[in-house]
Amino acid sequence: MSTDVVEVTIKGVMPTSNGCAIFLGCPEKTFVIYVDQGIGNAISMTINNVKKERPLTHDLVTSIFTGLGVQLRRVIINDVDDGTFFARLILSMENELGKKVLEVDARPSDSMVLALQAKQPIFVARKVLESVEDMTEILERILKQQN
Repeated sequence: MSTDVVEVTIKGVMPTSNGCAIFLGCPEKTFVIYVDQGIGNAISMTINNVKKERPLTHDLVTSIFTGLGVQLRRVIINDVDDGTFFARLILSMENELGKKVLEVDARPSDSMVLALQAKQPIFVARKVLESVEDMTEILERILKQQN
């Protein structure tokens, strides 16, 4: 993996008035991606290993991947434009015909749920990390208020 990307983890999922704030970060910086309430719930349920009565869309995608012998290898949040983030799913598939690696455009919100379900890493392009506001202190303040 090159230094063009940095591994991040989900540091917090906070409800907002019109969705959820997902705090992503590495030791040097924390940033926020705003997602709708449904995705925020899916991320929280996956992090907390909540058993669902019926499969959600992300569960369906994971089942399809499994059925086709496709594995999610990593997620890369590769761009941001005027507050809209973009991501790529890096998938691999191996069968009797050989090995294939695919890169698929996806919303970062969906990508995060799939990465959590597959227990695979989430990366952010260094150019994205450098362009976003550092929210480390804000997250720390929010977490202190909750305790």
